[in-house]
Amino acid sequence: MRKAMYALGRGLLFLTALLFAIVFLMPTVLTITNSFMSGTEIAANYGVVFSSLSNTTTYISDQVNLKFIPDQVSFSQYATALLKSPDYLLKFWNSVILVVPIVIFQVAVAAFAAYSFTCYRGKMKEALFFFYIILMLMPYQVTLVPNYLVAEWTHLLNTRWAIILPGIFAPFSVFLLTKFMRRIPVSLIEAAKLDGAGDWKIFTRICLPMCRSALYSIVILVFIDYWNMVEQPIVLLSDAEKQPLSVFLSQINSGEVGLAFAVATIYMVPTLLLFLHGEDYLVEGITYSGSVKG
Repeated sequence: MRKAMYALGRGLLFLTALLFAIVFLMPTVLTITNSFMSGTEIAANYGVVFSSLSNTTTYISDQVNLKFIPDQVSFSQYATALLKSPDYLLKFWNSVILVVPIVIFQVAVAAFAAYSFTCYRGKMKEALFFFYIILMLMPYQVTLVPNYLVAEWTHLLNTRWAIILPGIFAPFSVFLLTKFMRRIPVSLIEAAKLDGAGDWKIFTRICLPMCRSALYSIVILVFIDYWNMVEQPIVLLSDAEKQPLSVFLSQINSGEVGLAFAVATIYMVPTLLLFLHGEDYLVEGITYSGSVKG
């Protein structure tokens, strides 16, 4: 009887998880499949939605046909996005130029800071680490105005540095990597010091290799976070030519709905590839860093 109840509970849990997975994946699947529809088919299925939005009406009188499988596969939207319309590729490379330096240098800063917080503890270091946690809990909307004022004071407003510099010194990576690095046995570090190893050798030969999964999970999380940023570019970059594709995607009009599906699919590819490649590292890094005390 107990085994039957246990199997029933696992079955219900699986069905619940499957239902949530379908609900969360539905918009992504809809975007990908609809990107292969022709403009005529998209207009026939969803044209009334976007015409209502453009006319600022508050209801849709006609029935919307939610369609996952196109009647005829068409690559015209991708041809327009990749070959005929350079604006989308320009915005895509704007995203790359903004995000890649943030990921690289934020991980580098986090690695050095995490090693310092791990090996050299004290009241001042613990207070500073607590301050990092407080900063990490603040959303972008809270720090956006101070960032704007500092960027204006340093004459970095409307430049890419106004987004890159705050991103490099974001506290999230420092917190996550410190929690992970503190699970390295202290005896291992002390043994390396007794053998004559200096801080640089301990950092590069012991700490970084043992934190490989945490580093990879940080790269994935930081990339996804800044790849999808919207508020910072809108406030800090008044020049539309410098804004990333995440901002440009929101400027959809009724005549480019199919093109928006195709560009959104292209925009998801780097994130999906990075996540699928490092999924195991991501799970391991978050699990271990969240289970460490101190």
